[in-house]
Amino acid sequence: MLAGVIENPDRSIGDLPLLTPAERQQILVEWNNTCTGGFGNPPVPTPDSSVRAGFEPRFIDVSHESVAKPAPTTPNSSVRAHSCAPLPTCLHHLFETQVEQTPDAIAVVFENEHLTYRELNQRANAVAHYLQQLGVKPEVLVGICMERSLEMVVGLWGILKAGGAYVPLDPEYPPERLAFMLQDSQVAVLLTQEKQIAGLPDRQTQVICLDTEWEKISREQTTNPVSDLRSENLAYVIYTSGSTGKPKGAMNTHRGICNRLLWMQRAYQLTSQDRVLQKTPFSFDVSVWEFFWTLLTGACLVIAKPGGHRDRDYLVNIIAQEQITTVHFVPSMLQVFLDRDLDRCDRLRRVFCSGEALSLGLQEKFFQHLDCELHNLYGPTEAAIDVTFWQCQKNSHLRTVPIGRPIANTQIYILDPHLQPVPIGVPGELYIGGVGVARGYLNRPDLTQERFIPNPFWESRESESREQGVQGERNLKSLHPTPHTPHPTPLYKTGDLARYLPDGNIEFLGRIDHQVKIRGFRIELGEVEAVLSQHPEVKDTVVMAREDEPGDRRLVAYVVLHSQQAIASQLRGFLEKKLPQYAIPNHFVILEALPLLPNGKVNRQILPAPDPASAELKPDTAARTPVQQLLAAIWVDVLKLERVGIHDNFFQLGGHSLLATQVMARVRSAFEIELPLRYLFESPTIAKFSERVEIAMKLGRGREATPIEPVSQQGYLPLSFGQQRLWLLSQLEPNNPYYNLPAAVRLTGLLDVAALEQSLNRIVQRHAALRTKFVTLDGQGFQVIDPVLNLSLPVVDLRSHPTREAQVQKLARQEANRPFDLAQDLLLRVMLLQVDDTEHVLLLTMHHIVSDAWSMGILVRELAALYQTFTTGESSPLPDLTIQYTDFAIWQRHWLQGEVLETQLNYWKQQLSGAPPLTQLPLDKPRSPVRTFRGAKQSFLLPKALTAEIQNLCQREGVTLFMTLLAAFKTLLYSYTGQEDISVGSPIANRTQPEVEKLIGFFINTLVLRTDLSDDPSFRELLGRVRQRTLEAYTYQDVPFEKLLEELQPDRHSSYNPLFQVWFVLQNAPMPTPELSGLHLTPLEIDNQTTKYDLRLELEESPTGLHGSFGYRVDLFESNTITQMAERLEILLHQIVTQPDLKLSAIAQILANRDRERQIAKAKELEKASLQKFKKHQRHPRRGTQ
Repeated sequence: MLAGVIENPDRSIGDLPLLTPAERQQILVEWNNTCTGGFGNPPVPTPDSSVRAGFEPRFIDVSHESVAKPAPTTPNSSVRAHSCAPLPTCLHHLFETQVEQTPDAIAVVFENEHLTYRELNQRANAVAHYLQQLGVKPEVLVGICMERSLEMVVGLWGILKAGGAYVPLDPEYPPERLAFMLQDSQVAVLLTQEKQIAGLPDRQTQVICLDTEWEKISREQTTNPVSDLRSENLAYVIYTSGSTGKPKGAMNTHRGICNRLLWMQRAYQLTSQDRVLQKTPFSFDVSVWEFFWTLLTGACLVIAKPGGHRDRDYLVNIIAQEQITTVHFVPSMLQVFLDRDLDRCDRLRRVFCSGEALSLGLQEKFFQHLDCELHNLYGPTEAAIDVTFWQCQKNSHLRTVPIGRPIANTQIYILDPHLQPVPIGVPGELYIGGVGVARGYLNRPDLTQERFIPNPFWESRESESREQGVQGERNLKSLHPTPHTPHPTPLYKTGDLARYLPDGNIEFLGRIDHQVKIRGFRIELGEVEAVLSQHPEVKDTVVMAREDEPGDRRLVAYVVLHSQQAIASQLRGFLEKKLPQYAIPNHFVILEALPLLPNGKVNRQILPAPDPASAELKPDTAARTPVQQLLAAIWVDVLKLERVGIHDNFFQLGGHSLLATQVMARVRSAFEIELPLRYLFESPTIAKFSERVEIAMKLGRGREATPIEPVSQQGYLPLSFGQQRLWLLSQLEPNNPYYNLPAAVRLTGLLDVAALEQSLNRIVQRHAALRTKFVTLDGQGFQVIDPVLNLSLPVVDLRSHPTREAQVQKLARQEANRPFDLAQDLLLRVMLLQVDDTEHVLLLTMHHIVSDAWSMGILVRELAALYQTFTTGESSPLPDLTIQYTDFAIWQRHWLQGEVLETQLNYWKQQLSGAPPLTQLPLDKPRSPVRTFRGAKQSFLLPKALTAEIQNLCQREGVTLFMTLLAAFKTLLYSYTGQEDISVGSPIANRTQPEVEKLIGFFINTLVLRTDLSDDPSFRELLGRVRQRTLEAYTYQDVPFEKLLEELQPDRHSSYNPLFQVWFVLQNAPMPTPELSGLHLTPLEIDNQTTKYDLRLELEESPTGLHGSFGYRVDLFESNTITQMAERLEILLHQIVTQPDLKLSAIAQILANRDRERQIAKAKELEKASLQKFKKHQRHPRRGTQ
């Protein structure tokens, strides 16, 4: 540089040389000495290859003006021999050469269909002749909009053989994007399939459906067509993201793609024994070599099913089953792929990576899982797919994975802003020259001029060669890939940052501009911003790619709104109509203003990370059913969130196709079902997706529920199975309160009693179950619905009572224990206690025969909504109910019979066969001959920190909180009983149809969850057993418990329940925090001092941790035993979250040791207290003893 200053002091700083002549010669000439003319191949770059090894210059003009015709062939000739002879330089000519050599070899396979090389060629020829009659010829663009299929391959070759260039139109693109591409490209003809017609925009383009019109097309000639095609004519136009909001079409020629494919064959040597998987969407350039390289070499092309490229497990299966040898992955998908067991993929010989930077960690992971070659390629759509190549090395000593060296007939320049070459190790922008550079952008001359620039080294290289003599001239010729062309090819300005390594290989460093690549998709952030700015509510926006979690790069849109009325879902919906799915931001962050730097530019460094989990879930968005709970756990784990709601959109939470693949893999493992990946795209909320899962589970067991239809509510209507059991129990013991469901809530504030009564009456009118009475006819129970029933709200004034709070508790217990007459009473009973002028307590009691815990949540939600309506005069927000509980009861009777019932009963017979009749709990008192229902309960709180650790364990193991807590409870029972076969009863909401989710009624069912604890499993192993049994039970949950008892007929004993005596509940029915207008509400706990089971554990999530209670029969247990049990449970939970691999015997021993320590400590305290008492007595003896 100093020499340059001395030589010419007036030179601008940007023009000062930073390289010595030798360095300039090395970088510009020697490292770009790739001309092979006939597309010969230098050795694949590795850390040990020499700088100039094997670049064998064989000059053949690949840009001649003569019409390209097939070269004469011999029986043993192949593509690999073409480096030594004149070559056809159009894709279809190379294909036709291969067809002559291997006409009967299998060319392409799609699912259960295949075509030989001859058949594929003949079909493509028929399409080509048909297209030529429609005017297709060189430089004519033909659109093709299809799913992956045999028709797609035939269509692509047909277009090329007709002389045209294909324009791929992905049917998954939004209609607005397809419309722009059709308008911009002005395609003469559009090839498609019948099922795609409806999704295509209305245009005058002639449309041909290759599937439904094939009979007509097949009558065309099947000989190879002739066209005036030259190597510099277009082969294809692929649209990429554009910064202005519109995509841009890169125009690639036959010369460029032939150079790329023939180089690839010389480098990697496909043979007729190879099988290549085509899985990349054809709107991306990697698909070009997948489609065409294979069929130029005699290998077999295996087509993945539509959408299969997103499904990791499908890819593993097809690679194994089809014995794939060659496949491509973008690095992010490779990361997901390597998480599976790949032992079956043992035929893989080579894996190619491109589209994103390949990390060193992923390279190492690859070689840990697969024993085959890994190749890292780099290149843009504007330069015939890839322009550099690198063979990855196992146990590499490099700190990054290079992108290697330029391929044949390609030059790479790394330049500074003044277009001067930078020294080795210095970052600069990467430019591409050579035969592979595209012609430019379709209909975008301004952008073409900006990105495709004249080669600044052409004249300087000529002068350098003259100075350096013959050797320099030879090097100059080596540099120029088109020695007979008077003008050099342009350089493509990539916008990528790179640098040379000392050995001449190149290291990719990232992007210079605002273009990004995410999961292999090239996205212009400016395009997303431009489209988003078109939304009428968007005032300002900036979009950026963030990687807040390593390896998980996501698009985030920061938006300033005009009126704060738009929400993320609206913005996302707006973009979905205009952009492909991969370009839609995962997160939308609403800001009051964009942060700016002093120069007025957006300060991207301080834009906040999105926090999709920041909002508290509304009660009606929490997971309700067991299936929803397990799906929620999967989403939380995959999306790295704290919580999700059942109506949250997976993709709005940050999900994308690769994360969707992970979700589907976990779903497959957790539920043992097979679902296509598209289900998650079609049903992206837990509420909708869970329906698909439940249907699949039922179909897997040979059944699917029919829809529930409304029926007449007049006359004597049948009972549901659950109602029938409770009705029978009421006949045996008419005045029992054991099935009362009481609730109490304190209302603080000014209460409108009339509005409250009106609200309750409206609820009674909405839900027929609350207007139902149960009558006996010919010894059978029936339900009769009153068309109208008026509920009165009695008010008890306690304002003058001396012990108001005690009286509240007393009246609440009385109400809770007051029996119903099922034939006469309204089965919702209410009472309002007035404590003072601004404080009331509302008592609600329902009978279980018309209600359950879920119903109580519905009642509270509707009460809040209706109270607001009657106090403000607003219209009711509650939608009409489409069905009533009696519709469900009739549906259940019709559906649950015959084969359906038999299938379910068979499962339970097998599952419960030989189960012990009694759980042998250590009792404090002898079991009486006849059980009573006298009970008590002790409450406790598991700390928030422990609860969080339990949740983390659930996520790690892919289970729900219910499964983990049930497994812990069974471990606790094992520690007391030593039994290795334990059955526990548990309720299930049994609301598997969406129609019944908003109904008050008795839907709940009882499941008997039997677990094998033999062979001293670890807790982790036990958790797996519990998960399996629980999911099976969910699948067969429709059999009413009373039907099960009727069928199994277990031994009955008056002193304990049949099948199980221990009850477990995790309370997660949607119970809202009640809110009434102008009132503060506080739930009150009511202990009606009854229990139906020997022991009952109930747990409920809360912001402060897990609230729990042990209910127990007081004629069996002392209270201190239950206290110890609660303490043991907490100790046990601490053990399993920190050491889940502990054996059950070890856990039981830990608990026993803690009990002994507690007993010893208690004995010492008693001894100390006795000693102090004795000393006190000695100091102060009683007078009578002196």
